[in-house]
Amino acid sequence: MPFPALTETTPGPERSGLPQHVPLAAQTRDGLVESIHYGSLIAVSQEPAGTRTLFAAGDPLAPFYPRSALKPLQAVAMVRSGLDLPADLLALTAASHSGAARHRDGAARILQLHGLPAGILENSTDLPYGVRERAEWLRGGGTPTQLTQNCSGKHAAMAATCVVNGWPVQGYLDPAHPLQKLVAETVRELTSEEPSGTSTDGCGTPLFALTLRGMARAFSRLAAAEPATGATPAENAEAAVAHAMRQHPEMVGGEERDVTELMRLMPGLLAKDGFEGVQLVGLPDGRAIALKISDGGDRARLPVTVRALEALDVDTAPLASLATGTVLGGGRPVGRLLATDFLPATSPAPETL
Repeated sequence: MPFPALTETTPGPERSGLPQHVPLAAQTRDGLVESIHYGSLIAVSQEPAGTRTLFAAGDPLAPFYPRSALKPLQAVAMVRSGLDLPADLLALTAASHSGAARHRDGAARILQLHGLPAGILENSTDLPYGVRERAEWLRGGGTPTQLTQNCSGKHAAMAATCVVNGWPVQGYLDPAHPLQKLVAETVRELTSEEPSGTSTDGCGTPLFALTLRGMARAFSRLAAAEPATGATPAENAEAAVAHAMRQHPEMVGGEERDVTELMRLMPGLLAKDGFEGVQLVGLPDGRAIALKISDGGDRARLPVTVRALEALDVDTAPLASLATGTVLGGGRPVGRLLATDFLPATSPAPETL
């Protein structure tokens, strides 16, 4: 149901259902603010007493759909249930890839390793997500396929997990399927939240409404997970997924993708983006950031992420190229896209939940 038209007498966000986002980034042109990106974010750490909120802005407890930012959690569920893949293919399992040859071939390899044909996939069809990859595919006469769709690695892994466990492959996207029940249980465990709603993602996968705090908590657990000596991949799933993503950032996104550049420029950092302006970042010490840009656009994600990392006293000098966007006028710089000072001068005491 659409929201009613806003007027001077429209009730506030607490009554209309609109999240109480705040300005997180602004674009200027010759000194004048031209555009403002609203959103919410939270930074957390894991403490013996629970999850500690380090700082927050906006409405981090408003339910939202994490979209593809859920993929690392879905990958953890599959590894726990016996999926055992080389690191590059496990990274592809958690990817929103650009559709390059390495991505298409990787998804096909997952299927071949488990004796599955490409036709078994149940994700939607699409052209490659990357700009260059899409242009190259079209020049070669390519059409939308399931392998080129940016979630094909995850879907190939889901079908493979069904084979490993003897579950029916057909219908693996049904919320009542054993695979999706396992994914839902894993999401609840890692986020320590009960989803406030469910939907279907663009690729057809079940989708859960969660909070930024819950997603930050989950990413904190993945980022801080360390391999246990003698443990199997299934017993060490969080560390296995995080290690694969860090080791193969080119599989998580692709060339010229900011999520790949983020992990390349700052080794040890774990990152995953999601459609509609979602970004997750985790540090090896267990600190994590989750943010949502309210308008769903991509350009503000990384400037805000870099600003939040600065607030955690992380040296962000290697990320200078991602911290701002240049505004052109007549081919010359006339403005910038920058994160706002979204944190109050005096922050409230950290909260442990």
